[in-house]
Amino acid sequence: MNAPHHVQGRHRSVPQTAGRGGGGFFSAFAVRRLIGLLGQIDDGLASGSLQIALPDGSANSLGGRNAGAAADIHIHKWRALARIAWSGSVGFYQGWINGEWDSSDPVKIFELFAANRITLGKAVRPSPVMQGAGRILNWMRRNTKAGARRNIEFHYDLGNDFYAAWLDPTMTYSSAIFADPTVTEPLEIAQDRKINALLDRLNLEDGGSLLEIGCGWGGLARAALQSHPIHYHGITLSHEQKAYADLRLTEFGARAAVSITDYRDVNGQYDGIVSVEMVEAVGQKYWPNYLDMIRHSLKPNGKAAIQYIRIEDDIFEAYASSVDFIQRYIFPGGMLLSESRFRSLAQERGLAWCDQRDYGLHYAQTLKQWRQDFDAAFDAGRLQPGFDAKFAQLWRFYLMYCEGGFRGGSVNVAQVTLQKM
Repeated sequence: MNAPHHVQGRHRSVPQTAGRGGGGFFSAFAVRRLIGLLGQIDDGLASGSLQIALPDGSANSLGGRNAGAAADIHIHKWRALARIAWSGSVGFYQGWINGEWDSSDPVKIFELFAANRITLGKAVRPSPVMQGAGRILNWMRRNTKAGARRNIEFHYDLGNDFYAAWLDPTMTYSSAIFADPTVTEPLEIAQDRKINALLDRLNLEDGGSLLEIGCGWGGLARAALQSHPIHYHGITLSHEQKAYADLRLTEFGARAAVSITDYRDVNGQYDGIVSVEMVEAVGQKYWPNYLDMIRHSLKPNGKAAIQYIRIEDDIFEAYASSVDFIQRYIFPGGMLLSESRFRSLAQERGLAWCDQRDYGLHYAQTLKQWRQDFDAAFDAGRLQPGFDAKFAQLWRFYLMYCEGGFRGGSVNVAQVTLQKM
């Protein structure tokens, strides 16, 4: 391989063999256009660095101006760069699954781009044509009552055995809270800490009532019922989750109920409400409906403990105007929060925004440990038939992509208490 050439400012070289080395149908002109993308990436890397090997055997070093994530990528086919230029994160995945690029640590690539999201601008975002197609897809997958059920079933009804193969014994599929997010800790302990932090926000009293919006597999419900003599109602749109949670809560008898219910159909009032990373499945159009439901369902002075994932406002508009990899392949209809917009909507409805705490690096550690457990489950053959190597690669990419986003700071997770005034 040629010695690395540092691409910076106007001092960029175009490989002399452009169009060969896996270029296939790519002409020299097309390859030169793709090399121009590398120049844009170099200009946008305010921190960190990217070592990139190209199909013709040349190597380039991008960025390196300030400390940050040090990533590497080996582009095997020019098509991989074309996919990124055309489709952004979707193109990254398509190139990955087709073997057109690899890296010693893809998480570092996603961390690097997340950390430089502002200065990179449009360099690794979808083209205007793909953004338009993304808006159409988002509209088709919008979270009407029927659409929300389809979207939830797409992800959560992969089967309880699938999730049980790699989640911790609490069956909790949301960010844990670690004693130290840079140190490995049993996920079960870290998840219990997260659940207790949410319940502590509610100050539940004996005989009180708790609604959980998006009850998952019943981990939080079980902890709440074991520690508080309360009545619990969990709602979900996943029949798989309901079946699992029903069995798990049988011992609590009439104090526990789980129903297939859309949040917009909730009746009655509760002393407390908890919602753990469910609001991301609501969609921006329906944030007001979600918050109206919380206000109407809380008794006077009641509290709601919310754990939510946000995408930073500096890229929210670009994110909301297209479809990223997760929306395309993992969570149809999903939409991370714009915290400023969501908070404003809550306050307009008389819900005070209290005691917000961020846990971004905790989610990065959670995702890392999930990926390790997922890989171990796949390698040991503990995933049921039908979840083949290609499916495993999709989920591995998903877990790495998310971890990089949290490490790079483009996304974050937080807990907040909404108090009815």
